[in-house]
Order: sequence, then C-alpha cells, then structure tokens
Amino acid sequence: MANTFIHVELSTDDVSSARAFYKKLFKWKFAPMKGMPYTMIDTGSKTGGAGLQKKPMPEAPTAWLAYVEVDDVKKTLAKARDAGAQIVLEYQPIPAMGAFGIFSDPAGAMLGVWEMEKKPAK
Repeated sequence: MANTFIHVELSTDDVSSARAFYKKLFKWKFAPMKGMPYTMIDTGSKTGGAGLQKKPMPEAPTAWLAYVEVDDVKKTLAKARDAGAQIVLEYQPIPAMGAFGIFSDPAGAMLGVWEMEKKPAK
C-alpha cells in the first residue's frame, strides 16, 4: 500500500460558522452523516475526502487534521509508538466504513491513520 493522504477534517467549536465560511469561500457542499455528529464535505476533488465535526475534546485546538490510508490501524499505531509517537486516539472502529486512530509524532505534529473496512472474500 502506498500510504497516501486520503482524508482531512476540521474540528471546531463552531461547526455552523465553519460551514458557512467554507461554503462562501470555496462553494463546498456539506452533507451531515445519519446517526453521527459528523458532516462530510464535498470539495469537488477526486483525490480524497473531507469532513467537519465539533471538537471531540474542549481543550483540543481548532484545526485541520490529515489522514493517511494504512492496511492496519492497530499495527501502524504500534509502529508509530515504537518510533517515538504519542498515541492520541487508539483504534476506533466505524461500523460499515473502517477504523481510525490518531498519533502525535516526536515533534508534536498530529496525524490520523485510516483503514478501510475489509470486505469478505466471495
């Protein structure tokens, strides 16, 4: 696997204002996900996805976070930990979609990793 950047998301205290700002600035389209406090962003690009959410922790900064696609989130987080990263969010499955985790590299930069749900072989 090439481990390419596949998704970026904005976490903010004010989702409505962020949505209005980016809609006005870039004419992006927004689609709230059913059953989840998350909004997908259609940027018109075919290179990756984007999302918008309320900050999961009040003390977290308002920021964009990039995600890299990996074969196995658990193994990647373990490898990152061994290389000196701090794990910010351990493996989190999202039913019918995949799983993700987040780490902070030794210099303090945050990065998410995403694993697509594995489809059973036919």
